[in-house]
Amino acid sequence: MDNLKWNSFDTRWMLSLFGTAVGAGILFLPIKAGVGGFWPVVVMTLIIFPMVYLSHRALSRFVCQANGNDKDITHAAEEYFGRKVSIFISILYFFAIFPICLAYCVGITNTFESFIYHQFLPLLDPNGSLASTISAMYETSVNEQGKTIANLLPFFRAVFAFVLVSIFMLIMLFSEELITKVCEWLVYPLCAILFLFSLYLIPQWSFESFSAIPGTKEFITIVWLTLPVLVFSFNHSPAISTFSLSMKRQYTDNSVQKANQVLFRTSVMLLAFVMFFVVSCVLSLTPAELNEARAQNIPVLSYFANKLDNPFISYGGPLIAFLAISSSFFGHYFGAREGAYGIVRKCCKLAGNENPDLKKIAVYSTLVMYIVMLVTAYINPSILGFIESLGGPIIAAILFLMPMIAIYTVSKMKKFQNKALDAFVFITGILTIITVIYTF
Repeated sequence: MDNLKWNSFDTRWMLSLFGTAVGAGILFLPIKAGVGGFWPVVVMTLIIFPMVYLSHRALSRFVCQANGNDKDITHAAEEYFGRKVSIFISILYFFAIFPICLAYCVGITNTFESFIYHQFLPLLDPNGSLASTISAMYETSVNEQGKTIANLLPFFRAVFAFVLVSIFMLIMLFSEELITKVCEWLVYPLCAILFLFSLYLIPQWSFESFSAIPGTKEFITIVWLTLPVLVFSFNHSPAISTFSLSMKRQYTDNSVQKANQVLFRTSVMLLAFVMFFVVSCVLSLTPAELNEARAQNIPVLSYFANKLDNPFISYGGPLIAFLAISSSFFGHYFGAREGAYGIVRKCCKLAGNENPDLKKIAVYSTLVMYIVMLVTAYINPSILGFIESLGGPIIAAILFLMPMIAIYTVSKMKKFQNKALDAFVFITGILTIITVIYTF
């Protein structure tokens, strides 16, 4: 049993999975979770741990039970369900990740735009005449100068979107190993700063929401409709396939047990870190202020930067949000890119072309994704809307439903059956998915 003792290899993977989950999602979770006050957040804290741990454990088992040490999640799906079904799963996998990239393109543009108008311009213009005109223009065109600037704002946004998204894509031309290393090292100072920020907010806490308890129906609805954002914010499924293969190579017959061990500790870390940040933000802002942050379509740190009279928060908040969104984008873009390539490649093979031109697939797929990201960043759709309608529900289909179906239909997976826990995972997955119907 010495093979099951905790070691530095396990610690590295625990931190990597933790870093995959902690990113831009945490910056938007308080905005959604806090609209009902403090007590719904308590219930969310109680249910999210089993949701996260059990679902990621099941997905890891899904990969670990496939033949070979180099067969990722798409190969496992093909082994279990056949080529045609695996294409459908690959499409789901792509659409679970790519909308997140789109949300990050919108988020980075909005964060930069908010910083320019609320922090940078006042720094250049201490009297505030230009900045106040632009700020007023955000609400309405109050005069001719305001109307002129209002007409230029769409142009400015187009420039911001083009420059920022293009920089993202240029960075992706560097080696994958270099990018992942940089992102991994970015995560740890970001986590430390976010934790310190959570502590900094403690004097700002208001305990009035302790006495404000929504009605039963409203309470349940608030928790239910927050599930997609919760799933999104705790999600580290993009790394589960690579993680599981690494466990198989390192621990062979004990890979499932070691994966369980690492995933459990990762889930505990995430629960403590993410929910402390959420609680600290929720107790520091009123529901009206959280709704205002949602309307502005900016991360909670950018909202605090505009609200608090503190130079560190005013300039550090947007910087932290910028870095968090950037590191998350790079991690998720790898998955989206691989998913897109895989879908096109498998479709070509189904059409009879067993040896498609991989370079052409890469070029055209990347170009299409780049154009879609540019347009989306300019249009500025709701980031939380993306998460609620696309990211969260599709992630739930891959993370909660697919492994459960495999456990009851694939012979080598049946040994993992636990009807009570499986029912919990499946039902919470269904509830997460059908929030789309309620929203529409």
